[in-house]
Amino acid sequence: MKIVEYLKETKTELKHVIWPEWSQTFYYTLVIIVLSVTVAYYLGIFDFIFSKGLEKVITP
Repeated sequence: MKIVEYLKETKTELKHVIWPEWSQTFYYTLVIIVLSVTVAYYLGIFDFIFSKGLEKVITP
């Protein structure tokens, strides 16, 4: 019966949560996507630079 008690407590706690509005959720999602693409772009640039540098060091 601990599972039933856990589910009841979870339902009670979820009533206390302040859920964000749709516009906030959309904005935060957009920010995360833009940041992820930006970080991926910069990591790709550095990966390209380091791989070319390593290629020049390794190949005679």
